[in-house]
Amino acid sequence: MSNPSHPHPMKEVGRLCPTPLRELIPLESPESVVSKPPLPSPPRTFLDASYILTTHLVPAASPRSTPDVPLPALPTWTPDKEQWKASVMRTAEEIASTRYKQWDGELASPGSTKPLWVCANRYVRKDVLGAEESRGLTLFAAHANGFPKEIWEPALLKLIEAQQAAQGAYAIDEIWVWEAVNHGDAFLVNAGNLGGMYDWQDNCRDILQFLMYYLPIDVTASALPTHLPCHSEALAHHRKTYGHQTRTLIAIGHSLGGCSITRAAISVPKLFSSIVLVDPIIRPHPREGPLLSGRTYQYVIGALQRQNQWSSREEARKRFNESPFFSVWDPAVLDIYLECGLCDDPNGGVKLKMPGIHEALVFSEVMTPYETWDLVDSLDTSIELKWIVPGKNPPEEAGVREMLVWRRPENASNVIIPFAGHLIVQEAPAALAEEIHSFLQRKYGFPASRL
Repeated sequence: MSNPSHPHPMKEVGRLCPTPLRELIPLESPESVVSKPPLPSPPRTFLDASYILTTHLVPAASPRSTPDVPLPALPTWTPDKEQWKASVMRTAEEIASTRYKQWDGELASPGSTKPLWVCANRYVRKDVLGAEESRGLTLFAAHANGFPKEIWEPALLKLIEAQQAAQGAYAIDEIWVWEAVNHGDAFLVNAGNLGGMYDWQDNCRDILQFLMYYLPIDVTASALPTHLPCHSEALAHHRKTYGHQTRTLIAIGHSLGGCSITRAAISVPKLFSSIVLVDPIIRPHPREGPLLSGRTYQYVIGALQRQNQWSSREEARKRFNESPFFSVWDPAVLDIYLECGLCDDPNGGVKLKMPGIHEALVFSEVMTPYETWDLVDSLDTSIELKWIVPGKNPPEEAGVREMLVWRRPENASNVIIPFAGHLIVQEAPAALAEEIHSFLQRKYGFPASRL
């Protein structure tokens, strides 16, 4: 039985941002880097033995969209609940105050030039053919706020299983899974250079820089260096103008990742063949009332209060299983989160790779989602869109997704996963994989497989 979809809504909400929309800061040619950091985590193997897993680093875009701003004072934990709550609120208020200064134009200092790195996992088929012979797809996946790149692996495994069961309907040659500069292993590399402000536009710019300057020209099973080489300005310009010569690129983004991919594609559409958007955080500007909604503010507070350290992974698993937030996750996703979302703590035990303060900073950035809502109707209609949205939605967001999936109606479709909430990747990896597989088979499958 197929999942339902949202029909065209009776009410539509168009562009709402009252101020001119920001352009992405143009990319500058990446400078050669002398000091190259090592990977912070040991190599891993992928559970599907037909693919080789390697991890790579590439420079993030520089300068950044925001100036160097110090981290706000961290909340001071105390067993006194009222004192702890007050400390968390002071940090949340400082984050919000800095954010409003940015939006009001009070932080006009030059963008930070501290070196940052993006981390990416590459999954390549062992038997992939050369560029002239292969007709396989390249997938590019980007995560939600607070999660490491590996959070995609359970869904990707199910997708590969479905593709292989389809007996050659289409081929997935290579998968690149993105990790933003303040998440997972990328955070461990960048911790000393991350400040107190993060703009989602920089995630968009980092994605574009990777796809234009660092994504290898050909798909090959040969080993790649940890630090991917930078392509020439001429090739980057060619990709921006004409797209990839030897790849068919499908981008898949969840939440933060979905918004970032959409905004990147609005800026440089030729890089993308199609986009699968898994409940992206793209929202209409409120027009009246605070830019930081009460719900968003609660996300900031929740991130600041998040437990960061445990005596062992076993204790962390026990606590996660007791939590309503984690208890609805697919067990395979929880396993990978425990493996790759945590790291050894020098003080003993284990801790989150990404501290809650940085998750809170990401939550506080709402301008890019507002602007992307306004701009999505201008996304090149040659890029097919597949929206995958949850059936369980908070009452205050009633109607938003129904309108969002129709903001650019041409060459687009949507599907609802009824039993899932916003964290579809975590709660329903098998159902998500089946929807992605159906889309890829219909659009890219060999003619006989579409009958």
